[in-house]
Amino acid sequence: QVQLVESGGGLVQNGDSLRLSCDASGNIFNIASMGWYRQAPGEQRELVAVIVRGTEMHYADSVKGRFTISTNNANNSVYLQMNSLNPDDTGVYYCNAVDVRHGIYWGQGTQVTVSS
Repeated sequence: QVQLVESGGGLVQNGDSLRLSCDASGNIFNIASMGWYRQAPGEQRELVAVIVRGTEMHYADSVKGRFTISTNNANNSVYLQMNSLNPDDTGVYYCNAVDVRHGIYWGQGTQVTVSS
């Protein structure tokens, strides 16, 4: 089992920045990738950014150039630096980890609200 705990969400204004953190604990030895998804009200959950084996990053087109995903040296935490936030970035942000042996894990989510 892997436990994921997110932090760092909040209410900000258009153009502001936020940094989300996600700490993984438990059986993390088989985690191949960690990432961030978000879900806006009435919308499906969508990929924001993912980092594979600590080195390969992928971003949704809507956040390229504004968001940066990174991990710590132990690869048990993942961060999402979000700059130039706009109201379309509002939603619940979920941390995700893919365990090659046991499947996909999700955090409980953290709310990000960007006011115009």
